[in-house]
Amino acid sequence: MTVRVLAPGLQATVQDAGRHGFRHLGVGSAGALDPYSHAVANLLVGNRVDAPVLEAALAGPSLRFERAARIALCGATVDARVGGLAVPGWRPVDLPAGSELRVGRCREGARLYLAIAGGWSVPNLLGSGSTDLRGGFGGMRGRALVAGDVLPVSRTAGPPCETMRIARWWIDPSPDLAFGASTTVRVLPGHDATAPRDALYATSWRVAAASDRQGLRLDGPALVLEPPASTGRASEPVAPGTVQLPAGGQPIVLLGDAQTHGGYPRIGHAIASDLPRLAQLRPGDTVRFSPCTPAEALRLRREQASRLARIALAIGARQWGT
Repeated sequence: MTVRVLAPGLQATVQDAGRHGFRHLGVGSAGALDPYSHAVANLLVGNRVDAPVLEAALAGPSLRFERAARIALCGATVDARVGGLAVPGWRPVDLPAGSELRVGRCREGARLYLAIAGGWSVPNLLGSGSTDLRGGFGGMRGRALVAGDVLPVSRTAGPPCETMRIARWWIDPSPDLAFGASTTVRVLPGHDATAPRDALYATSWRVAAASDRQGLRLDGPALVLEPPASTGRASEPVAPGTVQLPAGGQPIVLLGDAQTHGGYPRIGHAIASDLPRLAQLRPGDTVRFSPCTPAEALRLRREQASRLARIALAIGARQWGT
């Protein structure tokens, strides 16, 4: 089975759980920036949680399904339609053969995730099918989708149906995503002892328009490091979640396409369970940071994993339409 791209949306790429174990070779992880939405979308259509999905930023693609397919839309709240019928998020939806799905702009949040039963079939490179835009490999030839692309699906993508069928139940994305509420991200202490952490926590930061999959650039009062941390630095390892402080004093929070090393001071590290919140921030949104201990970060990560496990059990116990 194949799915044709009628319109690509904004930076729609194939992403899975990421490419791990190669940062020492200079290869970043890529992968879904919002791993929670990625996992739930896959669970809703019966895939493994790490299967490839489509990720799009701010506006989604338009796709034609040559055969019947079961899909799920998670992440940002979007305007999605098949013909004149709205396609809601966070639940499984069966589409008949020939359906044209048009996913519009994100009304809340920044990134949407489209899973299809069977998973998108892309080459496995270094253990992952994710698109590495900076490296130019993975996914659909290392780039974002373009009109005319044909996306293969790993197997039959859904049960036959004559009309669109929408499940009557859905998954509540809170507390991992809470659109419309103020966003607070918990941060572990950074490597640099002279980092201005109190000032980082005291400020409400605005997401800059120059943000992308590599990182969120933040605008606010300039932070200043005490010497010698601000001078004579060698490059050091960084990872998704690392909070860097360039010379201008405006922090950068690294995301999935982060480089593997960087020369800017590392003033903190966003905890793994809050990466979905960072991924859903739009230009102009505000975010605050709060301090976190390693023990608390581990507890929060376990609680998030437990929620995903309960969601998997609940979906497995559901009968269609009930």
